[in-house]
Amino acid sequence: MKKMFGIFTLFTTLLFAFPAWTMAIPPDQLVDQTVQEVINIIRQDEDLRDGNSKKILNLVENKIIPHFNFTRMTRLAMGKNWRIADSEQQDVIVGEFRDLLVRTYSNTLSKYQDERIIVSPLSALGDNTEATVRTEVIQGRGKRPVPIVYNMEKTPDGWKVYDVIVAGVSLVMNYRGSFNSQIRKDGVDGLINTLVEKNQSLVEKYK
Repeated sequence: MKKMFGIFTLFTTLLFAFPAWTMAIPPDQLVDQTVQEVINIIRQDEDLRDGNSKKILNLVENKIIPHFNFTRMTRLAMGKNWRIADSEQQDVIVGEFRDLLVRTYSNTLSKYQDERIIVSPLSALGDNTEATVRTEVIQGRGKRPVPIVYNMEKTPDGWKVYDVIVAGVSLVMNYRGSFNSQIRKDGVDGLINTLVEKNQSLVEKYK
């Protein structure tokens, strides 16, 4: 499972490094065009392939953050516990969860190994404001394709991701288990402390 989420973080990073002009493109076409463009960038950028942490983090900070609905992701990950946190705690948790995902993406971006991504076309969306974009990561001879599903919503700021399902496992549901366990043990402040400590450890590890 750890390997599957490593693949997920890498290709989520590839997926959402897209420019603002792509916002009007249907989500499946957006995924396809962006993945191909960013894969080409990685192939041609020696610093990214060599794991230049500063350059990778800068790429993630500038390209990924605007295209996720971190508030919705955090609310889904916390489930019913979202309501017991006050507004200040909610803001802190959203920020720490965002930082955790960004650092995770940054740490896996350089692991691209010439995989291919196939995006399944969507039917006409009509007035729908939610879409499920299905992709497969083709890893090479002898390895089974990895299905990755992006649940997206259309907002005034464009299409944004609120959950990702890799090999049948939901990102937000996976975190919900650990979040709920931490809150039962130490309360909302305990969850905050755990996220802060995790982010700090990642900062130290990948300086």
